[in-house]
Amino acid sequence: MARLLTRWFLILVYATAGVLHLLVPAPFLGIMPDAVPFPATVVALTGVAELLGAIGLAQGISPRLRRAAGIGLALYALCVWPANIQHMINDLGSGTGLGPGYHIPRMIAQPVIIWAALWAARVTDWPFRRAA
Repeated sequence: MARLLTRWFLILVYATAGVLHLLVPAPFLGIMPDAVPFPATVVALTGVAELLGAIGLAQGISPRLRRAAGIGLALYALCVWPANIQHMINDLGSGTGLGPGYHIPRMIAQPVIIWAALWAARVTDWPFRRAA
């Protein structure tokens, strides 16, 4: 049951984030590292990736698609980590942003999100034992 709840939580979060990336890109453009070319296109593509990942993770009929989506979302979370770091640097450097109470837990949560996508999609059972 915990795996199912985790999967549906991730589906909701990624679907919502995907829609926001497409409909309200400005906040995401504001945290994009300067080294990223074509930032508006990248933000739009990340929205599409989140939506496709959420759809794939929701697939109860196709375990292979669900696993592929879990791997894709885990890789996605890894790849957007630099933008999250940039967001933290911008906010903490300006003193007007969300502050360490938001950013430190967010940085700690990033590896948990990566693991949760893999676990919810049944790519890994770690650290739990698979029932025989």
